[in-house]
Amino acid sequence: MSLRHTRVVRGSALIAGLALAGGLATAAPAVAADQAKLTAPALTGPYDVGTTDLHLVDPSRPDPWKPERRRELMVTVTYPADRFADGPRAPWLAPGVGSVLDQVLASEDYLGLPAGSIDWASAKRRAELGVPVAHGAPKPVTLFSPGFGGPRETYTAIVDDLASRGYVVVSLSHTYESAAVEFPGGRLETAVSGEGPEFMKKALDARVADSRFVLDQLAKITRGQNPDAENRPLPRGLGWSLDLSRVGAYGHSYGGFTAGETMVHDRRVDAGINLDGAMASAIGYPPGSVYVPGEVTKRGLDRPFVLMGAEGTDETGKPLEHTHRHPEFDRSWADFWANQRGWKRDLYLRGGSTHMAYSDLQVVVPQLGSRVTPEKREAVIGTIDPRRSVAAQRDYIGAFFDLHLKGRDRHLLDGESPRHPNIDFID
Repeated sequence: MSLRHTRVVRGSALIAGLALAGGLATAAPAVAADQAKLTAPALTGPYDVGTTDLHLVDPSRPDPWKPERRRELMVTVTYPADRFADGPRAPWLAPGVGSVLDQVLASEDYLGLPAGSIDWASAKRRAELGVPVAHGAPKPVTLFSPGFGGPRETYTAIVDDLASRGYVVVSLSHTYESAAVEFPGGRLETAVSGEGPEFMKKALDARVADSRFVLDQLAKITRGQNPDAENRPLPRGLGWSLDLSRVGAYGHSYGGFTAGETMVHDRRVDAGINLDGAMASAIGYPPGSVYVPGEVTKRGLDRPFVLMGAEGTDETGKPLEHTHRHPEFDRSWADFWANQRGWKRDLYLRGGSTHMAYSDLQVVVPQLGSRVTPEKREAVIGTIDPRRSVAAQRDYIGAFFDLHLKGRDRHLLDGESPRHPNIDFID
């Protein structure tokens, strides 16, 4: 991972590769002789979890990347499920998305796996498809946005778990920026190519508009309408389960920037989390060469927001800490911190973390065992204990939204906790 990649989008080789892999062939990969079987981590909340996909089309908005088309999205709605319901477990990845991701991970630039090393066809989430929603009061809603080029399907560990804690989580893929978005019938739309501050700003604006449009469509569901383009049945009880008076947003990398920028433009979002994402369309190296901060960076927010960073290294191997205390690494976090008017925390995941510790690779790579060399494993997910890393992310994300969307203070955000020794509070 180069410092340039880290500083421009606080991304990794994987996210950059995902954006480029959209144009790769999508035929099923060759199957390796010894395929790895994946198991999703157990959920920690009191609820079983259901899930459904929505195909949403905005008739009023031309697609920013392909203006001859109307903007269309695929979103996944994950929710607390009726504990007496029983349905099939949802696939971890749609087939076309799995094919693209398989090609990326097979590259020597990433994990160096033989093609087809992972049995994505059998990999399942903990969520069950289309089962009825849990009875009880309506639940807070959170929007999740992936890293630049990343599919929404690669964040199930922190999406499904939040739903198990009593939230409806709506995760977005940003069409033509995400490496691959699979629509009903198997149609696969892959990423367009581009780079530079103007390209990144265009992607950010599309993401914010996507997020606001999705909130509009959720409001339709609460009124008894079905916005799915194919009019596929919605899970029973979904409409009354959505409490749109309590809305959060969170995301990884550029998705964290998206959460903050959406809050600037839409007061329906009450609280947000940025998981290791720079809050600028470009951050040049050396410092001062290019800096294009977001509106959220320049103006701050009057609502709660958390920064949650990870470790990194520069091209010489020097450790880098992604916190607001290190403007030489990421000036946007320092500027946002100074301008933030609402409740705030800066949490630092130390002990050998990496940028991709906030993705499902933290769950997947350890299950690949000796198929991945120690050097490649460390480069992608670091040396942190993956179980501790995932547990800390889940607990702090849940505690933040519990405090600011449910009014329940678990006191985890008061200061450092012996339960999660890898989390530092940065003043």
